[in-house]
Amino acid sequence: MLRSWRVKLKLLLATVTLAVLLSWLYLFVGSLEYGRFLLLPPCLGEQPSRDVEREALASRVRRVEEENQQLRLQLSQVQAEGSDGNPQWGASAEDGDPPGGEGSNRTACPKQRTVHKCELLHVAIVCAGHNASRDVVTLVKSILFHRKNPLHFHFITDSVAHQILQTLFQSWMVPSVHVSFYNADDLKPEVSWIPNKHYSGIYGLMKLTLTKALPSSLSKVIVLDTDITFATDIAELWAVFGKFSDKQVIGLVENQSDWYLGNLWKNHKPWPALGRGFNTGVILLLLDRLRRLGWEQMWRLTAERELMSMLSTSLADQDIFNAVIKQDPALVYRLPCFWNVQLSDHTRSEQCYTEVSDLKVIHWNSPKKLRVKNKHVEFFRNLYLTFLEYDGNLLRRELFGCASLPSPPSDQYEFLALPNPTDVTLVAQLSMDRLQMLEAICKHWAGPISLALYMSDAEAQQFLRYAQASEVLSARRNVAYHIVYKEGQFYPINLLRNVALANTQTPYVFLTDIDFLPMYGLYDYLRNSIQQLELPQRKAALIVPAFETLHYRLTFPKSKAELLSMLDMGSLYTFRYHVWPKGHAPTDYAKWRTATVPYRVAWQPDFEPYVVVRRDCPKYDQRFVGFGWNKVSHIMELDAQEYELLVLPNAFMIHMPHAPSFDISKFRLSAGYRGCLQTLREEFHQDLSRRYGAAALKYLTAERSL
Repeated sequence: MLRSWRVKLKLLLATVTLAVLLSWLYLFVGSLEYGRFLLLPPCLGEQPSRDVEREALASRVRRVEEENQQLRLQLSQVQAEGSDGNPQWGASAEDGDPPGGEGSNRTACPKQRTVHKCELLHVAIVCAGHNASRDVVTLVKSILFHRKNPLHFHFITDSVAHQILQTLFQSWMVPSVHVSFYNADDLKPEVSWIPNKHYSGIYGLMKLTLTKALPSSLSKVIVLDTDITFATDIAELWAVFGKFSDKQVIGLVENQSDWYLGNLWKNHKPWPALGRGFNTGVILLLLDRLRRLGWEQMWRLTAERELMSMLSTSLADQDIFNAVIKQDPALVYRLPCFWNVQLSDHTRSEQCYTEVSDLKVIHWNSPKKLRVKNKHVEFFRNLYLTFLEYDGNLLRRELFGCASLPSPPSDQYEFLALPNPTDVTLVAQLSMDRLQMLEAICKHWAGPISLALYMSDAEAQQFLRYAQASEVLSARRNVAYHIVYKEGQFYPINLLRNVALANTQTPYVFLTDIDFLPMYGLYDYLRNSIQQLELPQRKAALIVPAFETLHYRLTFPKSKAELLSMLDMGSLYTFRYHVWPKGHAPTDYAKWRTATVPYRVAWQPDFEPYVVVRRDCPKYDQRFVGFGWNKVSHIMELDAQEYELLVLPNAFMIHMPHAPSFDISKFRLSAGYRGCLQTLREEFHQDLSRRYGAAALKYLTAERSL
């Protein structure tokens, strides 16, 4: 509390003053062992005046001691109030109110209740599309970094943002954070009748509907734009609700440009506003009061009246909020400007602060975003980039002393299958060291691709810049990237495969690895094969034979005939022929050389081909991480479920060379690693036996015969 700090400061100053006075008193009255004064008088004739000065100094010391005792007493009373659990009141430094009289340690500021450390804070955000979702992640990380309270985020989203944010929060698993989603499509009829020129489109109007969209039990909420960065604890902003008068229902920061003054250019005619108007990037809403006032009817009538002359909004919901406030100024509480420092094109935000360290919320409300011009833009940009690349795993700190909150019911996002019954998606996973393969794969595969990327927050931003700068990747509209943030020391290969698999939208999937290039035209060939083999009516896995090259530069074969020629010349090999022949030998490459129709092969131990299956195939066993048995176990389960294994006669894929992964090095060098893998294999066999009974005995028998 500010009052307690003022008392402590007075106590410190009084103590220093007392120490100085006592030192001077000692110098005047103390003596050496021979009785002479430490400080000799300039002349011996001034002895009487020296006695008078000594008496005056002693009197001053006594007064300082008395004041010191009073300060100690007041400090102990303040500390006692803070420790007995009673509500504490104090002034906030943001008020700028003058202190009380000199003889009082009380402040004349209006009292503000502090936020209890376990009080649940509610935050609402409207978010639609991929770009806004990325912005929200940075905003949320800046809030979580500073927060000390439980949080409940309320997201009004389209289907894209819903999928991204729900997956993110489920994988983050941040303690004391709850998330609710509200379908933006349900709210569109409420605002779709309003013409809007703002780049945010219809979603820029949805904050007007929050009294209807959010639960009726929710009494107050902080509403934020997606382009916000927090530089302080959001609980400080929540505490401002305690300053609202009985009539105030909306907290806003004044607009920091001349937009609503109408002087930016000739014939500029903005919507009506109170003075400079208010910016709606940061809003405090007392929802219960707004509902009692009939907010929905209030903003609708205002919008209808103004649209008769204005024809459309220029700044989306902000125009309508300002028109309502112009009509009834008593509704608004003016937030201090540092709660929404606006970096727009015509901003006057530099007049809001003297030091950048004083700022609490930065608002990138220019379409130029990080490229906006400002005297301190480098500081703002560095702060934003810090949270952009901040490791989300570091946000999983517990809030000690707060009871766990019951989890609200979660909505499940349902993917809509594409209408093509034979369409197939390439499914793979990768980390940063395989990024160079993406463009080549996209050149070889024209169909949909679902990729799971294992990256840190910083690597994810590097990848984003790489993808946006790549002509090949940026031109594709059917490639989905699913970031799985790094955690732990092992590469969770089967978790990544399951993430990529779960997010496909086609009936069939091609399960491959990122370091393979499919033959040209494989996408069309697979779709034709699915139709010709009547795969929708049978349970089958189509095997794409795998080959490899040891050359980094390869003239890729355009046909099976060219591949066989290169195989005979020794520039290509059957995959892992030299180090792990059992993995692909059951494909029967000798038969494949002359085959013209698909042929069936039997499962054999350690068989791990790359296959095309229905999207609802068994998931990969996520216990297998790093190197070893991650695909073998999956093929074994396909066989246990009686999938036919059919080799395609005119399909192939080629493995491109690369440096050995860290996980394969651990497998080769660590006996403990191999021992753990053997234990997992035994557990997997036991699980198969429990699920498939006697049919699974052949796997255990085959394992023991090796």
